[in-house]
Amino acid sequence: MQKFSIVIPVYNEKNTILEILKRIEAVELPLAKEIIFVDDGSTDGTREILKSLPPDKYKIFYQPENRGKGAAVRRGFSQATGDVIIMQDADLEYDPEDYLKLIKPIMDGKADVVYGSRLTGSEAHRVLYFWHSAANKFLTTLANMFSDLNLSDMETGYKVFSRAAWEKISPRLISNRFGIEPEITVLVGKNKLRVYEVGITYAGRTYEEGKKIGWRDGLAALWHIIRFGVRK
Repeated sequence: MQKFSIVIPVYNEKNTILEILKRIEAVELPLAKEIIFVDDGSTDGTREILKSLPPDKYKIFYQPENRGKGAAVRRGFSQATGDVIIMQDADLEYDPEDYLKLIKPIMDGKADVVYGSRLTGSEAHRVLYFWHSAANKFLTTLANMFSDLNLSDMETGYKVFSRAAWEKISPRLISNRFGIEPEITVLVGKNKLRVYEVGITYAGRTYEEGKKIGWRDGLAALWHIIRFGVRK
C-alpha cells in the first residue's frame, strides 16, 4: 500500500477549512496523502478559499448546487486513487491524529473497513446532547439488526475503506444526504466485509457552533436503514 486518499465533503465551513487542512498536512503517515475536497455548493466564502489553494497539490471539485453529504462523498471517492480511503468532515470534530490507528487494521491485512467509534475506548470526547446520543444508539442498533454487525457508532464521520472494499459497495450507493451513513453500513454487512472499530477522539460542536445534523436527519436515517435493509 502506497497512497492514502482523504475525501473532505465541504459545505459552508469557511471558519474551519484551512485549519482542518493544516491538521491533515501535519500528520505523519507511512503512506503518501492524496487530499480531495468536494465543495457542496457553499455560499459563505468556503468556495473562494478552496479556489485559492494550489490546484497542482490538491484535487478540488465543486458541486453545481447543494446536493448533500452523500453526493459529495460519492463524488470524492470516485476521484480517489489511494489504496486506503477515508471520509473526513471539514469541521474540527474529528482529529486527523487518529489516522494512523484507523488505517492500521487495513494495512495489517486484518480489516476491509474500519469505523472510528466515538463511544468506545478511552479517548477524549466532548459531552453534548443526550437525545442526540440516544438517537444514535437506537439507529446503530437498528442498522446492526439489518447488517448483522455489532457496531457501537454507525453514524461516525470516520469510515475507512480498502480500495477493494469500496469498489465492492460503491456501485450500489445512491444516497445524496446523511442517508449515506446507514446505506454504507448495511452494504458493508451484506457484503460480509471484515469490519474493525477503533476508539477515536471527538470534539463535537453545538448547533450554535455550526452543527448541521438535526432531528429530521434522524428520521431520514431511520427510513434509510429500513429501506436499504430490506433491499436485495
